[in-house]
Amino acid sequence: MLSLRQIRQSGIWQRFKTHRLGYWSLLIFSFAFVLSLFAEVIANDKPLIVKYQGEYYLPMIKTYPETTFGGDFPTPTDYLDPAIRKKFKEAGHWAIYPIIPYRYDTLNYFAKEPNPASPSVDNWLGTDDRGRDVLARLIYGFRLSILFALALTIIGVVIGVLTGALMGYFGGRVDLISQRAIEIWSSMPELYLLIIFASIFAPSVALLIILLSLFGWMGLSDYVRAEFFKNRALEYVRAAQALGLSNRQIIWRHILPNSMTPVITFLPFRMSAAILALTSLDFLGLGVPANQASLGELLAQGKANLDAWWISLSTFLVLVFTLLLLTFIGDAIRDAFDTRRQVKEVRA
Repeated sequence: MLSLRQIRQSGIWQRFKTHRLGYWSLLIFSFAFVLSLFAEVIANDKPLIVKYQGEYYLPMIKTYPETTFGGDFPTPTDYLDPAIRKKFKEAGHWAIYPIIPYRYDTLNYFAKEPNPASPSVDNWLGTDDRGRDVLARLIYGFRLSILFALALTIIGVVIGVLTGALMGYFGGRVDLISQRAIEIWSSMPELYLLIIFASIFAPSVALLIILLSLFGWMGLSDYVRAEFFKNRALEYVRAAQALGLSNRQIIWRHILPNSMTPVITFLPFRMSAAILALTSLDFLGLGVPANQASLGELLAQGKANLDAWWISLSTFLVLVFTLLLLTFIGDAIRDAFDTRRQVKEVRA
């Protein structure tokens, strides 16, 4: 059993590592996210490198016409064309394809089954109703969801911390006016606004981030406001004021570092909420453009094609697995910052 002194010396990271489920969830989630950043290398309809007639080509970087590889037309090469693949198998010619030879928007015109096709050697998780590879769309959709959640979380944290800090530190009229403004703003029908803006502007990821960021900071600002209310009355803040430090210096150097515990603790849960929001909007057709891969769009396809069970099942598993990992990470972070729990374990 660790002593109280050893626990203090071990630090937050050591306490986090003692939560095995959260620690391994962080490793698995980080690995999956980093892997998805290389989606173009893992899932792509263009070879990584081609050797043809003694020359080397990089189709992922440069577009080559079909005539470069002995074709008949000066159009961009379709590397899934059986005739092109046959040329790459001739003596002295070769091509290295990605593990999954399909992008999220690749239409396989040479498929052997009608769409949506069931899982096979060519398409490990089958295809959707347009002939696009489900596994490739899951990889790209997972990356989009995580990047979207990160962007929305960062923007919400910045706005929420800034607003909560100002309300909690100054109090009085600043807090009163800000609270009434937040109450009015939070009563706005968010879904109706999304529907209105979706009908006016072309759907895009940037538009979704802007619209959801307008409402996603208010819950966090309440926690930061409460922390600043509590910390501004402590002795070290009064000492800093007596030394003549400015409000900006007191907020930035003294109160803010001691008020970030709820912010850091809620980060994984805010990411989970952002992923669910994007998935729900995509499912309703109010999210990203239809030509982009998203988990919500795959769920909508699964609903429209109930006989194609592989679409709904694979998307559901990816979504649940992602949210579970973030939940376990959040629980571990909460326990790591809860020093009272560590003290109780030592005394026990």
